[in-house]
Amino acid sequence: MPITYQTAGESHGPAVLATLCGLPYGLALDTGWINAQLARRQAGYGRGGRQRVERDEVQVLSGLRRGVTLGSPLTLMAPNRDHRIDLAPPVPNVRPGHVDLAGVLKIGSRDARDVLERASARETAARVMAGATCQLLLREFGIEVVAHVLSLGGVDVEQAMGAGYSAIFKDPAGARAARDAGEFATISRAKDADLRQVVDAARAAGDTLGGSIEVIALNLPPGLGSHNQWHERLDGRLAQALMSIQAMKAVEIGLGAETARRPGSKVHDPVLPLPPSRGRAPFTRGSNNAGGLEGGTTNGEPLVCRVHMKPISTLMNPLPTVDVTTGKAAAANTERSDVCALPAAAIVAECAVAIVLAGALAEKTGGDSLEEMRRNLKGYLDSLAAYRVS
Repeated sequence: MPITYQTAGESHGPAVLATLCGLPYGLALDTGWINAQLARRQAGYGRGGRQRVERDEVQVLSGLRRGVTLGSPLTLMAPNRDHRIDLAPPVPNVRPGHVDLAGVLKIGSRDARDVLERASARETAARVMAGATCQLLLREFGIEVVAHVLSLGGVDVEQAMGAGYSAIFKDPAGARAARDAGEFATISRAKDADLRQVVDAARAAGDTLGGSIEVIALNLPPGLGSHNQWHERLDGRLAQALMSIQAMKAVEIGLGAETARRPGSKVHDPVLPLPPSRGRAPFTRGSNNAGGLEGGTTNGEPLVCRVHMKPISTLMNPLPTVDVTTGKAAAANTERSDVCALPAAAIVAECAVAIVLAGALAEKTGGDSLEEMRRNLKGYLDSLAAYRVS
C-alpha cells in the first residue's frame, strides 16, 4: 500500500494535524525526534514573532499502541497557542506575492483572512510531523535524508553538489550536527557573519530574503519510482512535493538547469563495475550528475535535489496594492512575519522528500509490517547480485 498523507488546520485555528496512511505495523514512533524536527522548523536567524508564540510538540491521536504503529492511519497534532481565528481582523489590503488576491477572487470573498489562514506556512508544521515520521521509517532501512542551505539573500555559502554534499556523503550524522549547531542551516560556518549582515539589513529596510536549499538522500536502493506512468516518476513526485511548499519557485535534481548548457558527454554518468562487497546497486557511476534518478527511477547513487525559495511576501515596508472592499489603492497588509525563513524551510524540504521516498519504498517492498518490508527488500537486493561481475 502506498504511503499517503493529508494535513489540516489553519494558522490561528486550534491545531494543525497530519494523517499518514499506509505506514506498516511495527514502526517505533520516536516523538522526541519529531519534536526536534518541529523545533528546527521554528528556528533560524531572521524568524518573526510567531515563533515566540508557538512551541510545537506532537500529540498522537490515532494509529499507535505502546509506542508502535498499528498499520492504521496515524494522526499527529500540534496545538496552536494562538487560536483566535474568529477574532483576527479582516485583511482587505491584499499582499503582492501572496495568494491573498488570487484566493479572494477564487472564492468570492472580500477578506483575505479567509484565504491566508490556510495558505500560511504554519501548515508546514503538519508536513514536518509527517515527514519526520517517514524519516524514522527510512532509517529502519539505512536511508538518511539531510537538507542544508546553499545560499541566502544573494550570499553563496557553497556550490551545489559541493563541499556540503561531500560532507553529508562521508558522515551524515556529523554533517547534520554541524548544520544544527548554526543559525542558518548551513554545514559551513564560514559565511555566518555575511548572512547575519544581509538579514539585519533586510530587517532594517522592512524587506525579506529567500535563497536555495539542497536535499540529499543516501543509501537508496535502485528501482524506487517507475518509468511506466508519468505520475509514478519519482522526479515528478519530488518536484511536486517541493514546489508545494510555500514560497518555493523552482526545483532541480542533480545538475538541474546546468544540464541544458552542457553536451551529453559532460552530463551523463558513466556506468562502472562495483566490487561485490560494496553498495546496494550492482554497478556504480563515475559521477552523479543525474542526482540519483534516471527515467523517474532511483539508480543507486545519492539522490540530490535543490529547491529555490522566493522572499516572503509580507513586507514590513509594504508595496502598493488595492483594498478589495473598495477597489481603491492602498498599502499592503502587514501580518506578523519573518525576514527570512530559509533555514526553517530546509527542514520542511527534508521532510517533503522523506515523505515521497518512504512512499516509494513502501510501493517497492510492499508488506503489512516492518518485518515483511525488510524481508522483501532483502530479497530484492539479493536478486541484484546476479548482475555483478564475479
